[in-house]
Amino acid sequence: MIISASRRTDIPAFYSDWFFQRLDEGCFFVRNPMNPRQVSRVSFTKEEIEGIVFWTKNPKNLMPKLNRLGSIPYYFQFTLTPYGRDLEPGLDKDQVVKTFKELSGMIGKKRIVWRYDPIVISPLMDANYHFSQFEALAEELGSFTEKCIVSFVDFYAKARKKLETIGAVDPSLEEKLAILRKLIQIAKANGLGIEVCCEAVLLGEIQVTRARCVDATLLGEIAGENLAAEKDPNQRPECRCHVSVDVGAYDTCLWGCVYCYANGSAAQVQKKVKNYRQDSPLLCSEIGALDVITERAVKPLKPRTRSLFLE
Repeated sequence: MIISASRRTDIPAFYSDWFFQRLDEGCFFVRNPMNPRQVSRVSFTKEEIEGIVFWTKNPKNLMPKLNRLGSIPYYFQFTLTPYGRDLEPGLDKDQVVKTFKELSGMIGKKRIVWRYDPIVISPLMDANYHFSQFEALAEELGSFTEKCIVSFVDFYAKARKKLETIGAVDPSLEEKLAILRKLIQIAKANGLGIEVCCEAVLLGEIQVTRARCVDATLLGEIAGENLAAEKDPNQRPECRCHVSVDVGAYDTCLWGCVYCYANGSAAQVQKKVKNYRQDSPLLCSEIGALDVITERAVKPLKPRTRSLFLE
């Protein structure tokens, strides 16, 4: 079982105490986003976890606790973009860059993937803006990671109005290709591999690797084992991620980013976060009388063998 922590919220930044209490107690509950009355109980022990992917914009609160994971392999999807507080009001970028470097020094650059994601195009943030900002960040981070994942912003229903208020636009295919070609050139100049997340329309036009953000192969390299996993059928068709179980909940991230697909209104977030308790099996939610709780069986990844090249 691979744990995703989490596409739905920033667990390393805001809920690391909850995460480790769930690990200590051996289970967590998660609501079905499509059917909130359906609650799954998932066994969550070190023996069953074959890897963890942490998604974050700032893992500072989690970093002192990483030793509690023991031998569980893990890596970070670390989002670091150049935007100011008009788009990402909760983030101090100078501090986040320092944290990125500190984390890389702690765990090694293989286990920290830089996400320049999403790429937002607007009158104030055109292609040249991204070229200069990406180059500055690539020069800063190139020695602290091996690759960067990029993607263009999606105009999800939850984010569309907010994006329109800042003049964000969806570039044409030709514009996206031109931007991507330049970013690839900059990344290579700084010793970085570059991958594209869920941009299938671009891949027939340009030679670039499709990203697999939840990657059993990378977890296997970290663990010294070969882990074979299937594509996650619950993700978008163009997504290459392997099967994982997400421990997070929507409408719980406190960063307040304008482009966020995981939050509705600020009022929804505040209402839900009021339910946060470190000792609750559900993140930012109470178990209601009408909830239907079922045991979720998760198959281990097979086959699982030692990897000779890491011996």
